[in-house]
Amino acid sequence: MKRTLKNKGFTLIEILVVVGIIAILAAIVIIAINPARQFAQARNSQRTANVNALLNAIGQNTADNKGIFTCDENDDGDTTDPGDDLPTAVTGLSELAFNMRLCIVPTYMSEIPVDPSTGSNTCNANGDDDCDDAGEDYDTDYTVEVDSTTSRVTVCAPGGAETAVPGSAAICVTR
Repeated sequence: MKRTLKNKGFTLIEILVVVGIIAILAAIVIIAINPARQFAQARNSQRTANVNALLNAIGQNTADNKGIFTCDENDDGDTTDPGDDLPTAVTGLSELAFNMRLCIVPTYMSEIPVDPSTGSNTCNANGDDDCDDAGEDYDTDYTVEVDSTTSRVTVCAPGGAETAVPGSAAICVTR
């Protein structure tokens, strides 16, 4: 009687061919998905939401104060002082530029939003609502300006000009 042995399994070449095919398909999928572009679009979506939230807070403040944006906390408490008004030139929203956080947090927003790539906010590090303790500051990397003739407010996110998304520009909303 003759015994025949059948070897079961895959040869090395078969395994290498399958691994090669999987690698090629994975490369095609990664190129098609373009993760850098997807992340850039996600950041721009967040910027758009943040800009709209800031404009809504400005609008609510204005509505609550008979059509005038009021921020007594932003300077000496004199509401006739231009320091209480929104800036008429493009100004950054930060503790050192136009400190709008004191005007809208916590009454109109729970916290001031920051740019998802470059913004920073270390306020509330000590558990209080102000941003005047040592080491507490913020820089949203957003800008605000009001047109002095039409009184329309524009909030912009200059970081919206993402290099991963060709043709993208700063995200600006005017109301």
